[in-house]
Amino acid sequence: MHFRFLSLIALLIAATGAQGQGSTSDAGWQESDVPAPPVVIGKDLIPIDMPANLALRFGVDPKTLTITNDGVVRYVMVASNDQGARNVMYEGVRCATGEVRTYARQDSTGQWTTDAQAQWRPLHGGSATAHAMAVSRQGACSGRTVSTDSVAVLIKKLRNWKPDPR
Repeated sequence: MHFRFLSLIALLIAATGAQGQGSTSDAGWQESDVPAPPVVIGKDLIPIDMPANLALRFGVDPKTLTITNDGVVRYVMVASNDQGARNVMYEGVRCATGEVRTYARQDSTGQWTTDAQAQWRPLHGGSATAHAMAVSRQGACSGRTVSTDSVAVLIKKLRNWKPDPR
């Protein structure tokens, strides 16, 4: 009898946990259509503050920033090194879930390669998403919401961001 009682309790706990996992507030969310990657000039990039030990410098092209009605901040990120090599990525940050998605990458000839199967990845995913985490912290997100509905205000936030001296 004691075993049955413990089994029933374990089953109820497991069912409650499964129900909590499936009942996210975002279950009905659908991303709006993603436009083709924008033309990147690559001048006047807004520098993104990253750890000094990185060999790459990161910057957002302000002319590519958009804020969608479904809560995604899209931009083109340019990562470059001292030798002039560049990685250019068209990305979106979703503040509500703390995720980033890379829609396309630009090759050395300037042509975009899109990835229709690209998945949303956690911003806390390590070095591959550190630049997107920095964009979200430096102005794109305010907690779990987009920090503004104005691209001009977002550009100002990114340009004026100062690291916390602590």
